[in-house]
Amino acid sequence: MSHNFGTPPGGGAPGYGTPQSSQPYGGQQYGNQQHPAGPGAPGGPYGYAPPGYGAPQGPPPKIKPGIGWIVGAWLVAVLAVVVGVGGSIGSIFSTVTDAAPTTAVNPGEVMTVNLADPTAETTERPALYVSAAAGTAFECRFQEGTPQGELARPAVETVVAGTDGVTWEMGLRIDAKQGGEHKIVCDVADGATAKFGIGKEVAAESLVGSALLLIGVPAVGILLAIVVTIVVLVKRSGARKRAAAASAGAWGSPYGG
Repeated sequence: MSHNFGTPPGGGAPGYGTPQSSQPYGGQQYGNQQHPAGPGAPGGPYGYAPPGYGAPQGPPPKIKPGIGWIVGAWLVAVLAVVVGVGGSIGSIFSTVTDAAPTTAVNPGEVMTVNLADPTAETTERPALYVSAAAGTAFECRFQEGTPQGELARPAVETVVAGTDGVTWEMGLRIDAKQGGEHKIVCDVADGATAKFGIGKEVAAESLVGSALLLIGVPAVGILLAIVVTIVVLVKRSGARKRAAAASAGAWGSPYGG
């Protein structure tokens, strides 16, 4: 029996032609390994992800502060206007109503008024009111034998209305030389019809306060609404720009371009 040492089955030179592997040359050893997700996948042979991979998902971030701040500020402004107008009208109405006489007398009847000492500081001053047709002439005086004072025409025409709906015009200011009870009598000419009563002077301070309430409260509310609107719009503009810059960075070129 003979033996062919080193001769492979099928012939051929000894030691040559023996299959080594099905792996082609230049395969895994040289970095040409095929990535299951392709050359463009993250971590692939090219070392980067192509545009489109890793992009942010979901809805865009909300821009703050919200528009609700502006809406709320203008609702407060509207409320301030309502409060200012309503409050001033109510204050003026209350002042005018309180100034009107509570009782009325006919011509020739005596009215009694208690006057404070002239040296005393007081915010309420009594005044004589008349309710009569336009152009009615009247004359008033302190009753004889009682403390005397001074009756003077008012510098400003003042018309008030009582709770009973009677309209009164301030006819005379009352000044006293001394405090105490004073009696005043009024007459009309040619038998005209008129009513007289003792009320209060309408203090200028109360009207000024009502005017400030009418103008000041709405002005503060509107100014606040304007400031809030400007601040919110500026902040929203800045937040929108920052969001756009962040979005551009996330979608930008992998080379930094």
